[in-house]
Order: sequence, then structure tokens, then C-alpha cells
Amino acid sequence: MAWLKEFGRHCSSAVRRLNKAVNRSKAGMYFKLEERSTCFTREIRAGTATFLTMAYILAVNASVLADSGGTCTVSDCFSICNVLSISTTDCHGKSVNGTALHLVRPGPECKFPPVNPGYQNCLDATKKDLIVATAVSSFIGCLIMGMFANLPLALAPGMGANAYLAYTVVGFHGSGTVSYKAALAAVFIEGLIFLMLAVLNFRTKLAKMIPRPVRISSSAGIGLFLAFLGLQSSEGVGLVGYSSSTLVTLAGCPSQYRAQVAPVYSVNGVTNVMSDGTASGNILCLKHRMEDPTMWLGIVGFIIISYALIKNIKAAMIYGILFVTGVSWFRDTKVTYFPRTEQGDQLFSYFKNVVDVHKIEKTAGALSFAEFKKGDFWQALITFLYVDILDTTGTLYSMTKFAGFVDENGNFEGQYYAFMSDACAIVIGSTLGTSPVTVFIESSTGIKEGGRTGITALTAAFYFFLALFFTPLLASIPPWAVGPALIIVGVLMMKAVLEINWDNMKECIPAFVTMILMPLTYSIAYGVIGGIATFIAVNLWDWGTFSYQFVMQQLYCRFHPASNSVPEENISVPYEHGIAPLHNEV
Repeated sequence: MAWLKEFGRHCSSAVRRLNKAVNRSKAGMYFKLEERSTCFTREIRAGTATFLTMAYILAVNASVLADSGGTCTVSDCFSICNVLSISTTDCHGKSVNGTALHLVRPGPECKFPPVNPGYQNCLDATKKDLIVATAVSSFIGCLIMGMFANLPLALAPGMGANAYLAYTVVGFHGSGTVSYKAALAAVFIEGLIFLMLAVLNFRTKLAKMIPRPVRISSSAGIGLFLAFLGLQSSEGVGLVGYSSSTLVTLAGCPSQYRAQVAPVYSVNGVTNVMSDGTASGNILCLKHRMEDPTMWLGIVGFIIISYALIKNIKAAMIYGILFVTGVSWFRDTKVTYFPRTEQGDQLFSYFKNVVDVHKIEKTAGALSFAEFKKGDFWQALITFLYVDILDTTGTLYSMTKFAGFVDENGNFEGQYYAFMSDACAIVIGSTLGTSPVTVFIESSTGIKEGGRTGITALTAAFYFFLALFFTPLLASIPPWAVGPALIIVGVLMMKAVLEINWDNMKECIPAFVTMILMPLTYSIAYGVIGGIATFIAVNLWDWGTFSYQFVMQQLYCRFHPASNSVPEENISVPYEHGIAPLHNEV
């Protein structure tokens, strides 16, 4: 054991020398390592933690957008026999009842289950395109953020915006009102407008217009939102599931005991399932709650991370994620990510490739302005724009505040380029075929690991670049490995509630509404909107009173020119936290 201790001391000494050399180099001074009380290896570790907690977006974003059908159309469907019960290889001559057999082109039904093999092949190619598009747009966003804004924030296509594009704008397999190509054009235009707002520095002013209680509580609200994600099965451990009576309830049942949930409607007493592709994932537990082995493995990962944080062990998030992921990669276990099923075999086959360099063929440059005059096109564009203004701006401020960069005036160093980074990534990402790019709330993981400079973002950018070659490995990180880290980050972000004045109802009510709406509406933007609306509502009476008093003050001064001061009674003006008396002279 003596040689092991000596080796550890040698490595520790080498790391200290490396950090000291980098801190004093031109690169170290550019990134302000010493000024921000950090070091090179800590920044690398923070960037690694950030990437590991958001690597799921490579596969998830591609899966969500592929559900829209992408650029695939009916023309991609293979021809079928005019007698459906006969395969295409046997479609010649006559059937047993004398019908002449021949191949025909299928209709729009070929895009829906059972999906035509030709259309499915197109979807598979599109999904691979979108994995690469996600990696490239994330790489560019992180690169700009790290090099120019010098902030430890990572960017990628955002969850929520991708679902809106896939399921609302384009619709499941193109069943919506706008084509995928037109939706990309809407994202492209929205990105240009967003970039213009950033260049003119107007986006900063818009962000500062958000009331203080909403700004403060957004960080805690995002923490609750992250924890809620980590508790679900789609991106977490699966402890929370759907309930038909209470919306959410205790879950944790094995995958074979989960069911999909679809909207239904009743006509003349007959209940029908809506066949518009809006069925949920397997979120309803039928029985055997709390018996899912992967959930318990995720809980073990949560305990590992928690214990490491309690003991102040560095890279706590990474240890938890790597442990759960490593265990999940073994086959023929109850916690495997590659079960002996058709889908599991496909995942494992892709995983074994390790290296896969894929060229974007279907989604790059696919945007089209042919539907420019349609009302649905502009509705999608405006929705993308206001969601990005509220969602990405709110997330950016929350993350910089979590890192301790925001001053008392609501400003932070590098904000001009920070506001431009996601706008540039949105424009580039749309040309590659992906949905809007945003600052990821998982950046808080790297901040917790000590990331304070752009090197953290550049490290994440480097990993996204590697993802272009090692997507099979990175896309195979199971959700129950990421979920524990998301829950822990939610715990850490809750400290923002200490800054809320809970004795002032005009502040704590809008703050609480902001926090509670983010997880329960599954949208950061809706939380911000709800908080602002509540802030206006609770202050409306005081603002009206002030307006009345101000008018009366002006009238008094006009009809009593000999007097240079206001009446002896106090004139009240609205403060951000309520009403305060004004004794100033006119």
C-alpha cells in the first residue's frame, strides 16, 4: 500500500503543477482562472459532469423529432400488393379467388402503425441524422459560450421546444398543420430575430423587465422541474408515475407492468381513443409498484452521489452516473439497458459499434419557405420566439445566479455574448434539422462541481464533438443513471428561496406561483408567465392608487402655483416589494 500512497502523492503534485502552469499562462489569464478562484482540472471535471448529465439529449432529442416523421413522406413507403394479405414477393399472377395481383403505391396510411418498411427505413436514417445535428448544434453553442462569454454554461436543443415542434406543429408522422421543412424555416427565422435582439442588447432589457420575485424564484422553480424530471421514468428513476385520479402517484413498477395513456372522447355514449399519435409513453403502473430493479439501482446511484457530496468528494455526480451506467451495460441482468428483446437487441447492436461516423443526408438544409403565407406557420414562429425569450433567458439568468455571477443590478459578466450564443446555435441548428437550442439547466451540475469559466463549456463542446464519433456509447447512458444527478441538482438549486421575503405577500405569492408552475406545467416559460401575471395582479391596486395620487398631485401643483411642495399627507409610490411614502418636493 505504500507504493499506492506514493503514487497518489506524485499524481497530486503533478496536478498542482499543471494547474499552476495553466493559471499563469495566457489561456489561464484569458479565462480568468485565478480571478474566479478555480483551476484547469476543476473546470475539466465540471465540464465532464455537465456533459454526462445532458448526454441523454443526443438520443432523446433525435427520438422526439423523428416522431414527427422528419422529411419522410408517403413516397418513401414501399409498394404493396393490391391484396394486403399477400406479400410483395408473391404479388404476381392471380389470387385464389381469381383477383389479378399487382403492386400499388400505398396512401398516407403507410406512415402509421403498422408502419410501412420503407417509411420506417427513412425514419431510422432521419434519427441518425438528428443525433449528429444535435451534437453539432450543441458543439457550436458551447463553443461560443465558452470562448466569448467565458461562462460555465452548456447548450443543446431544449426539451419542450422539440416536443412542441414534433407533436403540435408537425404532428406525429406529419399529421399536423405544418410540414417539417416549414417548421425548420420558422425556427430559422425565429433564431434570426432572436439574434437581432441579442445584438441590439434588447434581450438584456427584456430580461431585466422580469420582476425581482420571479427572477429569484426561477432558480428554485427550475430546480423543482429538474427533480421532477429525475423522478420520472422517461429521464429518471421512475419513482413517480401517472394516476387517473390524482395525475401523479407512486410508481416504480417494472416495464412489463406499465401501460400507455391516450386521450379519449365520447360520442353517443361510445368511448373512442383519439388516433392522432398523442399517446403517452409507458407511464401508468398497473401493479407491482416499487418493484422495478432499475429504479432501485437509480436510488443506489442517488445515495452514492449524496454520500460523496456530504463527504465533499470531488466529481460526485460523475461517480454516481458512471457506476449506474456501468452496471446497466451488462446483459442478462434485471437492470440491463439491453434486454433480450427486439428493441434491446437493436440498442445493443448499435452500442457495440462504439464508433459511428454518420453523414447527415435528409435533414441538413431541409428548411422550406413554401408555407410562408400560412397562418399556422406564423403561429409556430411566434410561439417559438416568445418561449425562447422567456425560457432561455430565464434559464440563463438562473444559471448565472446559481454560479454567483449576477450583481445587484441583474447584470453579469459576458452577458452580451451569452445572449448571442444560443441565438447563433438556433440558426445553425435549424439548417441541420433540429429544434431550438437553449442553455441547459443541467449546467448547474458542472457549476456545483466548481465550474466558473468558459473552460467548462469548452469541455462540454469537446465531448459533443467526440459524440460525432462515439454516439453509440453516449446514447446508451440509461435514464435511471441521469435521474439521480438531476434530483441532487434540484436540491442544490432550492437555496434561492432564502432570498425571498416570505413575510411580504406581494413578493412571496408571485415567487411561489413561479416555482410551482414550472414542474407542474412541465414548462419553465409557463412558470415565468404565471409569476409575472400574478405579480401584476397583486400590485394592480397599489399601482392604481399611485396613479390617482400622482394625478391629484399634479393638479394640486397646477392650481396652487404659490406652493412649491406637495400636501402634507404622504404620497405613495410603488416599490418592487410594495408601497413606500414619498416626501420629495415637486
